[in-house]
Parts: sequence; C-alpha cells; structure tokens
Amino acid sequence: MKREISLLQATSINMIDMVGIGPFVMLSIVIQMVGSNLFIWAWFFGAVTALVDGMIWSELGAAYPLAGGSYNFLKEAYGKKGGPLMSFLFVWQTCLQSSLVVASGAIGFSQYFGYLVPLNRWEEKAVSGVLVIAVTALLYRNIRAIGKISVFLWAGVIITILWIIITGLTHRQVDYSPLPDAHQSLFTGAFALLVGQASVKTIYSYLGYYNVCHLGGEIRNPGRNIPRSIFISIIAIAILYLAMNFSIVGVIPWQQAKDSKFVISLFMEKVYGWRMARVATLLILWIAFASLFAVVLGYSRVPYAAAADGNFFPIFARLHPKKDFPYISLLFVSGLGFCFCLVLRLAEAINAILAMRILVQFVAQAVGVVLLRRRKGTKDLPFRMWLYPLPVILSVAIWLFVWYSTGLFALLGLFLVACGVVVFYVARDGWGSENAALLKGK
Repeated sequence: MKREISLLQATSINMIDMVGIGPFVMLSIVIQMVGSNLFIWAWFFGAVTALVDGMIWSELGAAYPLAGGSYNFLKEAYGKKGGPLMSFLFVWQTCLQSSLVVASGAIGFSQYFGYLVPLNRWEEKAVSGVLVIAVTALLYRNIRAIGKISVFLWAGVIITILWIIITGLTHRQVDYSPLPDAHQSLFTGAFALLVGQASVKTIYSYLGYYNVCHLGGEIRNPGRNIPRSIFISIIAIAILYLAMNFSIVGVIPWQQAKDSKFVISLFMEKVYGWRMARVATLLILWIAFASLFAVVLGYSRVPYAAAADGNFFPIFARLHPKKDFPYISLLFVSGLGFCFCLVLRLAEAINAILAMRILVQFVAQAVGVVLLRRRKGTKDLPFRMWLYPLPVILSVAIWLFVWYSTGLFALLGLFLVACGVVVFYVARDGWGSENAALLKGK
C-alpha cells in the first residue's frame, strides 16, 4: 500500500468522518435527555473526551503508522502472549461495530431525507440501502483518487457548518445562556448521570478523529502528520459543534428545538424560508454521505491488516489486482452495514457501537500505552503525549463512565468479547496454516 495521503487529505478524512449526520440528528436528542439549558455541557464533555483520547491515538499512530490502526497498537502493546488475542478481539468487534457505524450513518441520512420527501419505515430502509451501495461504488478505486475526493467532500462539510453558524450569530432572537441559574448546579450526582447518558450521543458525534490511524500505511510523513491531523480535527470540530449549538438555540428556543427531528432545517426555515431550508437539508445530506465515505474507507483497512498479518481469515488479505485496495474487506464492511441498516433503529445502533468498542479498543489502548512505555521507553517516539500519565488516567475513567452509561448494551459488549475469545482459540490454527499455504504458493 502506497503513502499517498497528505496532511490536508488526512485531516479532511478525519473531519468528514467525525461530522456526518450525528450532530444534526443528535442535537435535539441531547436536549431532550438533559432537559434544560445545560445540554451544551454534554457537547463540551464529548470534546474533552475526544481530546484526551486523541493524545493516546497520536502517540500510538505516530509510532506504528500501519494499516489497521488499533490492530497494530494492541499487538505491540500486549506482546507475544497477549498481543495476538487482543488484536484479534479488536478486529472481531470491528467487523461488527464498523458495520453498525455504517448502518447508523445510512439510517440517519434516510431519516433526515424525510424533511424533503416524507417516507414510511420501509422507504427509509430502501434509501439507507441505496446509500451504502453508492458509497461502496465510489470507494472501489485506488487511494490517490480517494484522497482527492475526500478534500472535495470536506469542503462541502465546512461550508455548510459555517453557513449555519453565521446564520445563527447574525439572526439571534433568543437569549440563551449555558450557565446554571439559582436552582441548578453543574456539580450534582443527578446532573453527572444526565450528562453521562447524553454524552453517549455527543461522543458518537465526535468519533472519527482517529480514522487516519486506520490508514497509517497510506499517510505521508506519518510521525508528524498523524498527530497533527488528529488534533486539528478535534479542535476544529469541537469549535464548530459548540458554535453550531449556540447558533441554533439563539434562534429557536431549546424547549422547541428538542422536539424537532429536523432542527437544522427548521432553523433555516425560520430565518430564510422554506426554499433555503431545502437547500440546507441537501447540504446536510451531503455531509452524511461524506461521513459514510470516510467511515467505510477507514474501517475497510482493519480486517485487511489483520489478515495480511496472519491473525484473521485469509480472504480479507486480498488486494485488488489493479487498484491496490482491500476490496474483500471493503465489500464485507459495506455488505454487513447494508444488512444492519435494514433491521436496526438509529438509537440502538449508536448505543451498541460504543458499548462494543470501549473495553477492547479505547480502554485497552490506554493501558497499552503504559505497557509500551515501560517496555520500550520514549526515546524513539515521534510524538509523546503531553502531561503523561494524566491523559491515560482520565481516558480510562471517562470511557468506563460512558460504557456504564450505555446500560444493557454494556453487557452486549462483554458478550461479544467472550464470543471473540472462543473464536480465536478455535479458529486461529486454521487460518494460520491457510495463510502459510497462501504465502508458500506465492
């Protein structure tokens, strides 16, 4: 795989992955869950989570810039004994949760499409399925072309969000404050629980700042560009999200915004009228499409990396004979995502996504950084996180809090890990010998 992706392209891929349909659909849901003007703190908490965790991803991504991201990090961190199992468990859960991410993006797209054309449930499913097929077709090409497409899609994302923000700031009609009044407090157990549950939705909207790590083997100058793209993405998106929320509730009272499925379109309709609201809706759908593009691109590299390393089913190691991209892995992630978007609802998909990945990926990686530093030191690291070990401690604490906040889906995450352990010990000899035969044949 060739290093063709520049810093601009890497940052574009991260940012379009992060935005997607999430913030536009989640805005009203987060307000409903918090039930007060303090809802903005759930978005702030999501930004802090992304920034703290981004330090871990930056250190690992710069040190191990290979296709597959977390697969390589976990394999290196847990050594010869635990590494194969931990890295396999990551790929195992990624095969499921990456397709859930694809499904959630497609479902969110079809729901928001309902502002333009009212759809029943089965029509929404049809739109979701067609969207996944279209994204897969667009990704069925070499990485150089994909990098250029990413920048083009990213430009549409930034233009749309800036338009929303500027509109809100220049047409303020409501006096909104994110600060507690005399009967509220930011420091109570009840408020912490509310923010924790709402942050499951806001963190979902920030996910994707690490997508560049999955493409590590295709990034130019990865020791510098991977950390830069991660931090630029997180800071820029956090500013845009917070500004967008302030803009919306400065025009539409939060009490009204929480009840709208199409809050951005309602916002634009109130300021500019129905025609411009339709234009804004089309741009939001553009963003959703761009995010799905980035999601499928990044996650399709994970099963490929594991299979090429002899730690997953060998068929996923195949590259396209002419265009040099992992086409089997791409078709698998997209195909399973297509199936999920036909049977799941958006809220179910989001809770399942976080519950499945927190323990094996986010928490295990944070612990893995400590293990790697103790074993290998920090002398040769291209990037070292600031204030170590504070980001590690905060990251583990925050992720466990969010994992607990997913409720029953947390048990689903544990069940998936248990199944993965069984599959690893039952099947590893089979794919190991198959990979050896494949290499011998070459």
